[in-house]
Amino acid sequence: MRIVLLGTGWIMVAIGIVGIFLPVLPTTPFMILAAALFARSSPRFEQWLLDHPRYGKPLLDWRRQGAISRPAKIASVSLMAVSYGIVLFAGPPMIWLKLTIGVILLACAAFVLSRPQPSG
Repeated sequence: MRIVLLGTGWIMVAIGIVGIFLPVLPTTPFMILAAALFARSSPRFEQWLLDHPRYGKPLLDWRRQGAISRPAKIASVSLMAVSYGIVLFAGPPMIWLKLTIGVILLACAAFVLSRPQPSG
């Protein structure tokens, strides 16, 4: 089971890295999931993620407080809005699908905005 968790953790890291370059794919949730998987399979890789200069602080904020920083919230909700704009104008013609995607993105934005900001 350890190997499965470790492999899945690395898949989450890979998807997170792809998310750096694709605005429609978030990075941080995949890194949070990778850290959780590494916590159960490889303390060394978990520590590597927690010490990472870019992802360490957001991961620790999430782990300790369930918190998301203001800049991350702004970026997240803004990219969701841009993504939905792309769906509206260039996406599939089915209105029910566009509405479904809109409801899902709205729920995700509400969740992100409802998280506290990191203290200290």
